[in-house]
Amino acid sequence: MKTKTVLFLTGAFVTHHCWDEWKVYFENRGYTTIAPPWPFKDGTAAELRARQPHDTDLAKLTLAELIDHYADIARGLPEKPIIIGHSLGGLITQILLNRDLAAAAVAIHSVPPQGIIPYEFSFLKSTWGALGLFTSLDETYLMPFETWQYAFVNEMPLEAQQKAYDDFTAPESKRVARGGLTSAAHVDFDKPHAPLLLTSGSLDNIIPAHLNNRNYHRYKQNGSVLEYKEFPGRNHHLLAQPGWENDANYILDWIKNY
Repeated sequence: MKTKTVLFLTGAFVTHHCWDEWKVYFENRGYTTIAPPWPFKDGTAAELRARQPHDTDLAKLTLAELIDHYADIARGLPEKPIIIGHSLGGLITQILLNRDLAAAAVAIHSVPPQGIIPYEFSFLKSTWGALGLFTSLDETYLMPFETWQYAFVNEMPLEAQQKAYDDFTAPESKRVARGGLTSAAHVDFDKPHAPLLLTSGSLDNIIPAHLNNRNYHRYKQNGSVLEYKEFPGRNHHLLAQPGWENDANYILDWIKNY
């Protein structure tokens, strides 16, 4: 693939610094990378948590606004980028691909688009609090450590779980979380698209591999390049989970094929 610009899209509940090592990894292999923060989340995890729950600007952010934010960034790059997104960033990746804004796309453990009902219990257990039912939408949501342990870093040692929480966990907009249930999360699965790789992990609780697989199978087989890969032993924190380089290298090799 001639494109050498990579746009990394961050998911919910964490900061854009989860991509720091991936950026270096790709840049050392000849790519120009950008991992812009969400609106109102440009800071360290500790700085963002200090605003909890009164960060009203972040609390008012919607999924539609977040998608348009990244769409504008993609359009402003010197070439159509390779877009790689994780979790909710994976959903946004699928949407931007659907808008023909990507030369190729990788959706890592992607939140499912509208119409794919996430009935898996582990998904509901992990995300229920973020919806903020019966709470004020003008206050942000901070994932409790116990939920983080189950949703992101399951099967990791306690010390590593705590370090990951301290390094990456940030407050979130409940409006963005609810947006995943609306037309803002719509993808036209019949539309031809640039090459797309969807990946999953066998240990992921918040976005189980089964849910990713159903996402993959919703796409129409219309001649577009579409591939799916499940990685064994990967939880939702795979961007910084030990061995993440194996995932990154697989993605790089896949990109080079196109």
